[in-house]
Amino acid sequence: MPFYENVFIARQDVTAQQVDTLAETFTGIITAQGGQVLKKEYWGLKGLTYRINKNRKGHYVLFNIEAPAGAIAEVERNMRLNEDVLRYLTVRVDELEAGPSAMLQSKGRDREGREGGRGDREGGREGGRSFGGGRDRDDRLRPGRDGAPREGGFGGRDRGERPAAVAAEGEGDRS
Repeated sequence: MPFYENVFIARQDVTAQQVDTLAETFTGIITAQGGQVLKKEYWGLKGLTYRINKNRKGHYVLFNIEAPAGAIAEVERNMRLNEDVLRYLTVRVDELEAGPSAMLQSKGRDREGREGGRGDREGGREGGRSFGGGRDRDDRLRPGRDGAPREGGFGGRDRGERPAAVAAEGEGDRS
C-alpha cells in the first residue's frame, strides 16, 4: 500500500482534547477503509501566517498513513465537511520518516535554548552592539538627487518655495 503524510489544521477555539478526538475519528475512518495510521503527532497551537476564516491560530496534527487511495479520499472528504478543520494537505511519499518530525525536533531545540539562556551575549542598551549611537532616523542627513546632503523631506525647500519654471507653468493652467 502507498504511504501518505497528512497535516490538518483545526480551529483555535477547540480544545486540545477535542482535536485529539477529531484525530481519532479520522484514524477510525482510515482503519475502516483498510489502512493504518503509523504515526500521529500533535504539533500544538501555532500562529497562522494569514487569517483563515477569521482564525489567527490553529491546532496542527500530522498523520503518517499507509492506506489505499480510497481511504485517503474518504478521510479528505470528511475533513472538508468538518467545520473544525480549517485546512488539510495530504502528500504521497515514497517512504515514511522514522522518529519525530522536523516540527517536533525544532520544538525540543526551542526548549533547550530557553533553559540554557543566551550564552555569552551581552544584554541591555549599553552592552552589546551599537545601532547608530541612539540617534533617530530623522536626525540623519539624506542625500538629494544630486548626491549632496539635504535635510528634511521636501528637498531642502519649504512647501511655499517652488522653482520659477514650475510656478510659471502652474499659474497659466488655473482658470
